[in-house]
Amino acid sequence: MTDIEIAKKFKPQPIEEIAKKANIPEEYIEQYGKDKAKISNKIFKELEKNQNGKLVLVTAINPTPMGEGKTTMSIGIADGLRKIGKNSMLALREPSLGPVFGMKGGATGGGFSQIIPMEDINLHFTGDLHAITCANNLLASLIDNHIFHGNELEIQKVTWKRCMDLNERQLRKVQTGLSEEKNMKQREDEFQITAASEIMAILCLAKDLKSLKEMLGNIIIGYNKENDPIFARELNAQGAMAVLLKDAIKPNLVQTLEGTPAFVHGGPFANIAHGCNTVIATKMALKLSDYVITEAGFGADLGAEKFLDIKCRKAQIKPNVVVCVATLKALKYQGGVSKEDIYTLNKKAVIDGSKNLLKHVNNLKNLFNLNTIVAINKNIKDDSEELELLESILKENSIEYSLVESWAKGGEGAKDIAQKIVSLAEKENILKYTYNLEDNIKEKIEKVCKNIYGATDVEYTKNALDKIKKIEEMGYENLPICIAKTQYSFSDDSKNIKCENNFNIHIQDIQLKAGAEFIVVLTGKIMTMPGLPKNPAANNIDIDENENISGIF
Repeated sequence: MTDIEIAKKFKPQPIEEIAKKANIPEEYIEQYGKDKAKISNKIFKELEKNQNGKLVLVTAINPTPMGEGKTTMSIGIADGLRKIGKNSMLALREPSLGPVFGMKGGATGGGFSQIIPMEDINLHFTGDLHAITCANNLLASLIDNHIFHGNELEIQKVTWKRCMDLNERQLRKVQTGLSEEKNMKQREDEFQITAASEIMAILCLAKDLKSLKEMLGNIIIGYNKENDPIFARELNAQGAMAVLLKDAIKPNLVQTLEGTPAFVHGGPFANIAHGCNTVIATKMALKLSDYVITEAGFGADLGAEKFLDIKCRKAQIKPNVVVCVATLKALKYQGGVSKEDIYTLNKKAVIDGSKNLLKHVNNLKNLFNLNTIVAINKNIKDDSEELELLESILKENSIEYSLVESWAKGGEGAKDIAQKIVSLAEKENILKYTYNLEDNIKEKIEKVCKNIYGATDVEYTKNALDKIKKIEEMGYENLPICIAKTQYSFSDDSKNIKCENNFNIHIQDIQLKAGAEFIVVLTGKIMTMPGLPKNPAANNIDIDENENISGIF
């Protein structure tokens, strides 16, 4: 059975029942049909007296193009914790339509570890990503309207980009303002995907509506002829943008197939953004449950590093346990096997690929100083000899692990890892950041590149160095950094999978996100507007006359 066929066999519990299970009073529930709801942020006043639960971060090794099963694992663990009598809750990201219609597919888990209603969550859901897109493009419209009507702010260079929530490589470079109207200014521009918008990052890092508005006002939209920054607040844009986001800032409540409450809120990518769900949803879940399972996008070099160095600093939280997900197929991919042959028996590739896993675990345990367990995400096609080999490698390196079968068995297949997580969560856990905020920008970049990625050195273009100098002159050098890099490798080259030889990281550009309060560092050939593959998933998605959707995976 496909994921969507499995999901359709489960009847969702009424969302009021899920809210009751999560101890959410009725007055804070805003229903979106029978099986979805938004939760008012006014609930925080009532939750102030509650102690925080334990936070479990799910991350992974560098993935295959089809992903690594972090969401499936997160859902399985949350269900598994409930199976052993623990009060658990999920805090996950919202899917983007780009991957849903592109190569990777949906992001609601798989098999018997899914969140539902999976079709709605993977499509328009409650409209959050559309609201972010509208707010982003409203600001773009206000900028060009200001220029058209006389340009009182003397905007010389516009840096704000339009966005859309689809993969569209044709929009990476565009010409705008071609109508030849009086005062219309032509310029070369570009789009980015909504998941990479600074407004997505702001929504995910804001603590409430007031801070959201302030952060929106701090967005730098361009520079004047003196090369001084111009802010969104100078266009008086923050109020209108906040109005468009007034519902999007409220966490979305859904459920797993087994009825475990789940917040699904915010969706930045981890290769081109910071890769974490909203601070609001995470903090709300921590006040409502004893164990919160959250994930960070792609491998631990991207999502987990940003979760720890950006989100944890901002929200003043830390994970009690980190789960590093590994599959045999991804280990073999990291061991040099093509994606077409990853299901073929190849013990040597498992051994070679385990170097990637060991590096990630070393980073989590010894650099970040966190309680870490490896989750072997078992596939029904996995070979028993390869599984035994992987287990022996983990034992030889004194790494705690669990063989998890949540895809095939749901929460029942995750009881072992749930019990181990409960034990690990009681151990002392003092998070160490990769860098200090007081480090200069280059020091921060080099600490991440050399310590987390294992790079030999870091190379900068003149453009990047000029941007760093400008940011420091503007007084923003103490912000955290968000490195945009390929997800397939520790290097910045998606084809250098095994990283057997010394490699350098190449810094192409630097972008100050003053509203989101971090600095984006673009490496290699990374782009903020993805393209579709030759055979996109959209070609197989359909709906019949009874409104039954098929093809989403």
